[in-house]
Amino acid sequence: MDFSKPSRLALLLFLCMPLPACGLHPLYKGGKSGPVAKTLGAVHVASIPGKPGYLLHGALQDRLMPENGLRPRYQLEVEVDDHIEGLGVRRDNTVNRERRTLRARYRLIDLRDNQVVVDATASSDSGIDVVSSEYATIAAEDTALEQITENVADQIVTHLALYAERRDKADHLPNAVTPAPSETPHNQAVQAVKPQNIS
Repeated sequence: MDFSKPSRLALLLFLCMPLPACGLHPLYKGGKSGPVAKTLGAVHVASIPGKPGYLLHGALQDRLMPENGLRPRYQLEVEVDDHIEGLGVRRDNTVNRERRTLRARYRLIDLRDNQVVVDATASSDSGIDVVSSEYATIAAEDTALEQITENVADQIVTHLALYAERRDKADHLPNAVTPAPSETPHNQAVQAVKPQNIS
């Protein structure tokens, strides 16, 4: 199913609604004016070389929605590795199944002091049927790349949102300290995190 940009944003915000029965709280508290959204909007995404990099850059821009005209507070630098490998082989030794994998190493840099505050990786893969038509196979490979690029972008933005939430909490504590560089797993859920008990 193909979602427009506003529809994807609405779906993401819906998934971030409170879950009181589970004892969880929404990550995007405050919506577009909340601390998480403001932090994400202050991120500049550096250019990423290659076709996978171009697609990932666009997907990140769509999700972060940086505010035009404002000086960014952070810079996001991403390195990608796009790989296709054969999985299945026919009797004539031709490949009938492929797997395309996209891995991204990303770093969030605080431009005030050039400190790396997030340094992590994200990855996604997709299976591809290799058919007799070369054109159809290339089209399937391109579709797979688009899908896994969207997945990787979701993982990266989720991680950045979690960092932004932790930083906001730290800023509101007495004698606030900056959170240490984050190594949150790439598959952690974006919609909610467990509340922390503060003694």
